[in-house]
Amino acid sequence: MLKLKSATPRWIIVLIDLLMSIFALGLAYFIRFDMNTNLKAMQNEWLDNWKEFTAYISIKLTVFYFFKIHRGLVRFTATEDLKRLFSASMTCTFIFIIISAVRAGFFQTTYLFPSSILLMEFIISLMLLTGSRFTLKLWYLESIKNPEPAQKILIYGAGSMGLIAKKTIENDQRNPQKIFGFLDDNPKLSGNRIDGLTVYSSTEIQRLTREHNLSAVIIAIRNPSNTRLNTMVDFCLAHSIKIQRVQDPVTWVNGTLTMKKIRKINIDELLGREEIQLNQVALHRSLIEKTVLITGAAGSIGSGITLEILKHFEGKLILVDQAESPLYNLQQELVSLGIKNPVKFLIGDIKDKDFLKELFAAESPNVLFHAAAYKHVPLMEENPQQAIATNVEGTKNLVDLALTYGVEKFVFISTDKAVNPTNIMGASKRIAEMYVQTKGTNSTTSFITTRFGNVLGSNGSVIPLFQKQIDAGGPVTVTDPHVTRYFMTIPEACQLVLEAFVMGAGGEIFIFDMGNSVKILDLAEKMIRLHGLEPNQDISIKMTGLRPGEKLYEELLADEETSLSTHHPKILIAKTRENDLAFMKDLEALLDSRQSLSQKVAIMKRLVPEFVSTNSYIKNLNHD
Repeated sequence: MLKLKSATPRWIIVLIDLLMSIFALGLAYFIRFDMNTNLKAMQNEWLDNWKEFTAYISIKLTVFYFFKIHRGLVRFTATEDLKRLFSASMTCTFIFIIISAVRAGFFQTTYLFPSSILLMEFIISLMLLTGSRFTLKLWYLESIKNPEPAQKILIYGAGSMGLIAKKTIENDQRNPQKIFGFLDDNPKLSGNRIDGLTVYSSTEIQRLTREHNLSAVIIAIRNPSNTRLNTMVDFCLAHSIKIQRVQDPVTWVNGTLTMKKIRKINIDELLGREEIQLNQVALHRSLIEKTVLITGAAGSIGSGITLEILKHFEGKLILVDQAESPLYNLQQELVSLGIKNPVKFLIGDIKDKDFLKELFAAESPNVLFHAAAYKHVPLMEENPQQAIATNVEGTKNLVDLALTYGVEKFVFISTDKAVNPTNIMGASKRIAEMYVQTKGTNSTTSFITTRFGNVLGSNGSVIPLFQKQIDAGGPVTVTDPHVTRYFMTIPEACQLVLEAFVMGAGGEIFIFDMGNSVKILDLAEKMIRLHGLEPNQDISIKMTGLRPGEKLYEELLADEETSLSTHHPKILIAKTRENDLAFMKDLEALLDSRQSLSQKVAIMKRLVPEFVSTNSYIKNLNHD
């Protein structure tokens, strides 16, 4: 196809517009005389009205210049250009009418042009001016079209976001995709046409895939249910159909959707669940005029709780973490959000009791969220003393000071690895749970424990690791083909922690509904397919064996524990065994620096009888 020049000189556009206007005027005369005229009549009309024709040309040029109709790039003609052309043509017609009225009223002579001529000239010239531009635009768009065969796609969602996505895709002429319809779950829309495209029921996707050789589906629903999203993704991945999603409109630049905002689906969008509706009134009431202390504030959960709390209260916040750079990053994030609450950022270690004493004495916190912990299982198997010092002794320091300084509520963030622990980290967190429970008995401080599984996107979690491995071309490493884990998103975990904080009276261990456990091998394969690649063909999957202390599957309740329901469907209360009288004595021995590692492990196994080391050198240590 003949390609248009990228830029046409302005004077040529002006000349063409003027010639089309003159042609419109001549055609209007021709129509007025019933298309029955001759050369002699035309010559006479020119001799009688040449001054009027000259005025017509002058007015047209002046108005066109004033409205700058020649400034727009013809190949990018849009609605705004159409409005400008209409305004210019209408202005010319009004000027002609005014001049005619003045000539007739004040000079007792004829109109500039007959009224019927003016009306027809307006309609014809406007049609020619706009039609020529859109014709050239279509010519240009055809000339730059991708010569490759179009990839047939469907847009899932026939609402406003789906229509915006359709326009965006169609306007990108270099995009080889061709939309042939919408998918929607609304039965009232099925079979109808919207913006020229048929709306199909989402149940018809199998037939459409077979008949149209479907290559891609674009999800254009703002908040699709997790079930709907997973069903569609699973079908597409099983049939080698590319699947993408329109990002949330809040991420669009200046409220405009671009192709960059139509991207692949992230795995955490498939594992996440419905948004939790917090009891905002009760939360605000619980936090109003309080000083809140958060330990481990720069971590995934600590920072998530920080951001959630700042949505609901205007009190003072004390953020403590021993990691300088992550705490600085959190500080900068809060600055960028324009947070106006009084916030203190303190570098400190919960093992340092002197630091904590100064903190409690100076700030007198009313509420404490304890999220500081060492959490990586293999690392803690290699560094058991640090796990005991931070997870057990650090928690003890905070609990003791909370009692001394009259903290109203203390929320301890635990883990599902504390249930039937097979590693040092899990056992240390279980012992910390036990100490929190023991000190919460008959106390003025309400001690609350929350227990949940893996958090999507948290530091060191499996999904960021898989992402890095896929980006590097593989292999993706999985410890065991049968290993499973529970997952929830950071916002969901933090919202449930805050809900437990509101409902907790003291002494409870709240466990969260983690949904269904996920097979890590399936997770790895799905992540690879979401990148448009094939597992063990494009990206290999390598089995590395269980790491020291690692379980095949996680649990939320120990063998001897039961659960009670609460008013919140995603929160249960674990009923655990009572601590025996020897607990405090054994705990003191565990924290005695004179004890050897084997002695400490033996004490931990005495404190937590269900602690059975697996796949670790610790299982060979003395149990006595």
